[in-house]
Amino acid sequence: MPRYKGQRIIKNRLRFYNFLREKRGVVTLRHYGTPMLNNPSVLQRASIAKTNHIWTYGDRYYNLAKQYYNTPTYWWVIAWWNARPTEGHIKPGDIIVIPLNLEEALEVLGSY
Repeated sequence: MPRYKGQRIIKNRLRFYNFLREKRGVVTLRHYGTPMLNNPSVLQRASIAKTNHIWTYGDRYYNLAKQYYNTPTYWWVIAWWNARPTEGHIKPGDIIVIPLNLEEALEVLGSY
């Protein structure tokens, strides 16, 4: 399930986006509302099976998601779980935590 599933679609007519509407030849821009995700509590984190991964040069969230979840789509779960939004926030040798049960992790994050 993508992170935007179930999110409301906003019809944007703000003047700020006039240039973009003109460029695209449309009257209204449609985009998703921002999902509101939770930060898991210590108790929630403890209740979910997880594994540690030592970050090495060349690692990417999408590759880890493919390895652990069989799809790169859920790279953001690993990023959110570790409070490190991009690979640029991690140095080689850092330990990140990967929740093993994707459904449980999504439920705790409030995206399920």
